Amino acid sequence: MQGLRRCSNDAVHLDLTPPSPPPPPPPPTSSTSLSFDAVESAETRIQRLISEHPVIIFSRSSCCMCHVMKKLLATIGVHPTVIELDDHEISALPLPPPSQDNDDAPRNLAPALFIGGTCVGGLESLVALHLSGHLVPKLVEVGALWV
Repeated sequence: MQGLRRCSNDAVHLDLTPPSPPPPPPPPTSSTSLSFDAVESAETRIQRLISEHPVIIFSRSSCCMCHVMKKLLATIGVHPTVIELDDHEISALPLPPPSQDNDDAPRNLAPALFIGGTCVGGLESLVALHLSGHLVPKLVEVGALWV
């Protein structure tokens, strides 16, 4: 599939830039969840992927924080979809919610974790959600975890 490339640790690299000459549309079949239409904008593709996957992480290639996020979720029993974006594609990510501690602090866009279509934020937000005891109920609520 054009635009997708399997990377290490079950990550998928998704090239969001449309190919130079767009390929003819494929015949109507059941599409895979990581497929995309060449005429979609990066923002539209990202929004669609967020809505299609209960737990999804958008990351840069070789991001150590993404690795820690995946390991934490795996210990709970959840294996998120991981999409690696290029630096120029990171700007298409929706902004995480403002921090309650410091609203003026710059917000890092990647890695960005989405649970049930809602941006949780980065590693610090995931750990805070886990330590507060709200992570597992949230994962159960979106159907990513059965207890």
